[in-house]
Amino acid sequence: MRGRNPFDGKPQMTLRDVAEAAGVSEMTVSRVLRNRGDVSERTRSKVFAAARALGYVPNKIAGALASNRVNLVGVVIPSLSNMVFPDVLTGIGDGLHETDLQPVVGTSNYDLEQEEKVIFEMLSWRPSGLIVAGVEHTDAARKMMENAGIPVVEVMDTDGPSVAACVGISHVAAGRAMAEEILARGYRKIGYLGSSSLRDFRSQKRQQGFEDGLKEAGLSLADKIFYAGPSGFGTGRAMTEDLLSRSPDLDFLYYNTDMNAAGGLLYLLEKGYDIPNQIGIAGFNSFAILDGLPLRIATMDSRRADIGREAAKIIAGRALSGADIGLSPEFLAGDTVRPRG
Repeated sequence: MRGRNPFDGKPQMTLRDVAEAAGVSEMTVSRVLRNRGDVSERTRSKVFAAARALGYVPNKIAGALASNRVNLVGVVIPSLSNMVFPDVLTGIGDGLHETDLQPVVGTSNYDLEQEEKVIFEMLSWRPSGLIVAGVEHTDAARKMMENAGIPVVEVMDTDGPSVAACVGISHVAAGRAMAEEILARGYRKIGYLGSSSLRDFRSQKRQQGFEDGLKEAGLSLADKIFYAGPSGFGTGRAMTEDLLSRSPDLDFLYYNTDMNAAGGLLYLLEKGYDIPNQIGIAGFNSFAILDGLPLRIATMDSRRADIGREAAKIIAGRALSGADIGLSPEFLAGDTVRPRG
């Protein structure tokens, strides 16, 4: 015998149920829940108490038919497993906290075609705003955002033309700034450890800025190595071992992310390297989760939560729309680089 589905035949709560429980008309319930019309505070309290007791959830889609908008903000990011983006989402949540707007998240897996599909689905629900990571998109996705008729904000990156407004950092400038910091500390035989994915646009830009910074000082990378797949401690360890096995005289290792740098740090300590004198290391992003490592990794704070908050302000109408906001990443020396000379 098949078990009974507990949801079969269970009617959905309606305005009438709330009205009967509160002892008021359905029109009054509608006014209270939509915050429309002149309703006494006593009546409002009765309606909210009845709705809460019944577990009633209003049909926002029905209400949106009149306004052509729902109180949702579409947020499109490459990944939820990459530790970068939860901090951005936290900032967006903080920025929308005192509004009626709620973020809803979709992921693209660093695939511009998938991003286009997610943007299409998001916009089909007629959200009140759209936040998208990055400034690289398909032509169709860009056209949809240009014609959306709502606030659209691209986040994380300012190295490229924006659709309407963007909030982020220049990754090219961040890479160049890292090169300047490393050179100022006397390191000269420098290796780079990064992602082979051409879809990770921001990592590619940092590498370019880093190499440009070295070139301006008359230097170039002594060696470089790339990985495919996710970053992490294991990836960082493996890359570090491989790179030093072929270039043992390197005196600095620059990783595209702190997660790989953490794996490299553990490998170097295990092998007895003197950090930061014999060899220095640095990463990017400034992840608080790594504070418990034996040494604090030199890094660049990418201002992720700040980016999310500023983007949310634009969506909520509390900041100027149609403007690009460039934030400055902050270099954090930690324990893995020598003092500036």
